[in-house]
Amino acid sequence: MDTVTDQPHHAVHYVNRVGWLRATVLGANDGIVSTASLMTGIAASGADGQTILLTGIAALVAGAMSMAAGEYVSVSAQSDTERADLAKERHALAAQPDEEWAELRDIYVERGLTPDLAGQVAQQLMAADALGAHARDELGISDIATARPVQAAMASAASFAVGAAPPVLVAAIVPAGSAIIAIVGLCLLCLVLLGYVGARLGGARVVRSISRTLFWGALAMAVTAGAGHLFGAAI
Repeated sequence: MDTVTDQPHHAVHYVNRVGWLRATVLGANDGIVSTASLMTGIAASGADGQTILLTGIAALVAGAMSMAAGEYVSVSAQSDTERADLAKERHALAAQPDEEWAELRDIYVERGLTPDLAGQVAQQLMAADALGAHARDELGISDIATARPVQAAMASAASFAVGAAPPVLVAAIVPAGSAIIAIVGLCLLCLVLLGYVGARLGGARVVRSISRTLFWGALAMAVTAGAGHLFGAAI
């Protein structure tokens, strides 16, 4: 027989991390891949070490700002839509509460409750927090999924800068002749680490996460290096 304890149960769910984890992994991956790809393309064109380094620094700064602006704008648009839906739902609750109760009851019936029980649940939830109940169960808006523009922007910018830092540091240390090998080698290692950390934090399969991160990162660097070599030779 199971014993009941007074210890509270606090389960850690991976979905609670989805908001900041997505922005962080995306930013770091983009920082590594785009910066390293750009630098390898410039290096493959035959540029000197100073040009490669300046290219990396410019890519780091521009990329971090672009990620921050892009995340803020896109997530702000999502937040505006959520607020508009909540305002519409608030008006509906004030104008036609019975219809809104029936709508919530029908949602619970579709999820498996009997009509009587679904009606009681809907009534009690609306008595406690009508807007919150409809936001969660009708609109799909919850604390986990709520858009947070500033958080997303800061996480994306910071993670991009962290991801872009390794290739820039390599360009500052190694000679231009060895830049491509050094940048690609270090960035592939960083992509392996990123895939592993992302999988562990998100509860995904480590091998799959690392494989897809490596594949797309290596492909981007290879294509960009090929373009830099082709057009550099032509110029």
